[in-house]
Amino acid sequence: MKFSSDVIKGYGDIDVPYTLISQGEEAEGIAILLPGLGYTVQAPLLHYSTGIYLHKGYDVLHINYQYTSADYEGFSIEEVDDALKHDVKEVIDQVLQEKNYSRIHLVAKSFGTIALCNEFTRESFQDAKLIWLTPLLKEDEVFQAMLNSGQEGICIIGDADRHYEEDRFNELRSNHRLHMHLIKGANHSLEHDFQVLDSISTHKEIMSIIKAFTEA
Repeated sequence: MKFSSDVIKGYGDIDVPYTLISQGEEAEGIAILLPGLGYTVQAPLLHYSTGIYLHKGYDVLHINYQYTSADYEGFSIEEVDDALKHDVKEVIDQVLQEKNYSRIHLVAKSFGTIALCNEFTRESFQDAKLIWLTPLLKEDEVFQAMLNSGQEGICIIGDADRHYEEDRFNELRSNHRLHMHLIKGANHSLEHDFQVLDSISTHKEIMSIIKAFTEA
């Protein structure tokens, strides 16, 4: 297994780091992880998802954008969204021009689901599988993208998440390609406030859902 870290010149000519964990020529596919604004690939949901994909024989791409850094001071919310979409596209273009993959999974957490809306429309991603972790359901762009997506996907969100919207969650059930999972009492990190053992149990449940999805 090989770890390769690099940067691209992103939006505003700001460096955007990424890491590709490669299995070599025998990779079964690639999982592209799009973290949250402050929820990095080292945090539990994405760290354990990485392990699931590596165990399955996939390459894993971590796009490590850092929009909370001083480089983005003065950016409006709209500019940060534009930077996210631009930067994710540039990194994926860079990585996929070096190797073709027959299987592609896109895993997005929170803020990263804005980029996922933009990426799954690629012609080359029409057979990709999508994992929406705590998507920003109150954002029209995210909601409409999930509602209209034709790829097989799963959505996992807690009912104590500030971005949870019950009516929209229920409407998304009409997309039969999207499998909805609501975690009772879970917050935006898919944890239970100050309840460590309950949070660990919930993460185990979520990883079981993700593992089953990758094997379907």
